Amino acid sequence: MSVHDTQNPETREDALAAAVDAVRGGGLIVLPTDTVYGIGADAFTPQAVQDLLEAKGRGRDTPPPVLIGDHAVLMALATDLPEYVEDLAEALWPGALTIILTAQPSLTWDLGETRGTVALRMPEDETALELLRRTGPLAVSSANRHGKPAATSVLDAATQLGDAVEVYLDGGAARIGASSTILDATVTPAEIVREGAITKQQIIDVVGDIFTAPEPSEEEAEDAAGEQREDGEAGTSTESAESDESTEGASDAAPAGEADGDAPAPSVLDLPSEPELESVPQGPAETPLGAPGEDAAAPSDVEPATSEPPTAEASTAGSSDSGSPAASEPSTSGSTAPAPEDRPDDGPARPEHMPG
Repeated sequence: MSVHDTQNPETREDALAAAVDAVRGGGLIVLPTDTVYGIGADAFTPQAVQDLLEAKGRGRDTPPPVLIGDHAVLMALATDLPEYVEDLAEALWPGALTIILTAQPSLTWDLGETRGTVALRMPEDETALELLRRTGPLAVSSANRHGKPAATSVLDAATQLGDAVEVYLDGGAARIGASSTILDATVTPAEIVREGAITKQQIIDVVGDIFTAPEPSEEEAEDAAGEQREDGEAGTSTESAESDESTEGASDAAPAGEADGDAPAPSVLDLPSEPELESVPQGPAETPLGAPGEDAAAPSDVEPATSEPPTAEASTAGSSDSGSPAASEPSTSGSTAPAPEDRPDDGPARPEHMPG
């Protein structure tokens, strides 16, 4: 560990050279900035960045910002910049404003879990700017242990970080003594992640109110209304189609209901042709069992009943000879099917051997 005075013109160059050598060798340095002292490492050396996080006691979930020494570097490290970013950088850089942007996907660095973003700042300190122009972008975080106050002097930094740092640059007391303001420009509207030396009003004074969602223009409102109408019409068409599909489904399901006997009998056109009258056995005019309440007429050729019941043979013979309707009365077991014209009212009559 070595401490170099950058305030003395005679030792300034040696101090900067020592810091450059340490960065290029993958070591850590402490440098003065306009806000507080920072601990820095080469942004493109993953092990050096990891050493920086370990020296502070931080994990990869808190990646360090990157300091740059020229406005032109902004375009090389970030992409998809909102229109107001360049105006902010022009007005407030160098200064105490850190801007979170979308990182260039081609960059070969590992700053931690950045989720594709990078926090950039250009400090307003001559020693820091001169060093950055020689080393290129540096990963820099406040020179303190995690959870401790930010260092505002080289002594504060050395007390907390000790031998973890190879070179300390002493630039005197930090001019501002407060952390930078962090602005997230990857979201719309923009958000202030950390309030620091730059106020929200200062940002608004430069680029307007970027913290409120803009009102849609008349043209955008009309386009949105048109899209809603189209969506509504599409929904109506879809509902109509679904209704048609439901109707078709009901129509398709009808035959199954008829087969189960839950629907009306099929049309005559759908049934087999009616049988010839000669093929249908003819029965007596009245029902076999007789209708309730009707008096059955006694045939004239039947002898009156005697006191003695006829034998079974006589009954059988009488039935065969007389041809009386009463003699052909079926048994109550119902083994003889009713004639087609006497069937229950469940559809047109048809012989039993024909399909249903």
